[in-house]
Amino acid sequence: MVAMAAMNQNDGRVDLQQMRYVVAVAETRNFTRAAERCFVVQSSLSHRIAGLERELGVKLFARSSRRVELTSAGAAFLAGARECLAAADRAVADAAAATGMVRGRLAVGVIVTTAAVDVPELLQRFRALHPDVRVALRSGRSDELAAAIRDGELDIAFLGLPEGERPSGVETVVLDHDEHVLVVPAGHRLARASRVTLREIAEETFVDFVAGTPARAQSDQAFAAAGLVRDVAYEAGVVELITRLIARGLGIALLPSAFIRPLAADAPELALVPVVDGPHRVEYLAYSRFNPSPATRAMLDVLGVGGSSAGS
Repeated sequence: MVAMAAMNQNDGRVDLQQMRYVVAVAETRNFTRAAERCFVVQSSLSHRIAGLERELGVKLFARSSRRVELTSAGAAFLAGARECLAAADRAVADAAAATGMVRGRLAVGVIVTTAAVDVPELLQRFRALHPDVRVALRSGRSDELAAAIRDGELDIAFLGLPEGERPSGVETVVLDHDEHVLVVPAGHRLARASRVTLREIAEETFVDFVAGTPARAQSDQAFAAAGLVRDVAYEAGVVELITRLIARGLGIALLPSAFIRPLAADAPELALVPVVDGPHRVEYLAYSRFNPSPATRAMLDVLGVGGSSAGS
């Protein structure tokens, strides 16, 4: 690997810190932000990467005044560097675990509409038990987070999928079953309805998540199953924008009830209406059983999973 071939002038061995700098620049695509992430001044980070490039005899990054991108050599180096860093981190964590301590890194993924678990409370509780574990939190789509677990980029994730679908290639534990409710402006004609059907709202203008995402699929599949077509005029990646568009009277939406009810309680401009034949979703905890780190096992224990009750 290119990473293993990297030598520095001091001891003839690969420098883990240089690897961390390269990974940081590759992920942020910015030397200043990478330096901030690594808690060093930019000049020091740039100097170390330049020295590594001289030793390798190749450029790892293509630079301009506005852009930073990996070269083909940089992409090859990055893959090996990540493997080396993961192995080093795991060695430290395993050594600590042998003494009864839990250390290392735990990468957690969440969807923006997670409701089955209070994630901030969970992370606070975990930190109180294992203060030496560095937790990294990442939000994203359910399919992206499941893929990140399969690729070893995440340790666990909280997902939400249409009823009847399960994440593939990962272990899963069902956390909750939920149904969607209709979210309309407080002055909408249906705001005081006791319940509605999909057919009654199919002619409305909708606000929804981006097409092709699992969050969007939950509503799309429900309308398709009912033989109905709807107009989604506004797409958004975050719930805050969806609810703001609804509050302005620009459309209506179907959102998971367990997630939206607490938010709507403090939003008098919104009204929630049950949907008789609306979408259903299942929230999952997902993780990989392949060689879980001590930190991953500790989090599963906190969640009450412990690796014994999961299904594939």
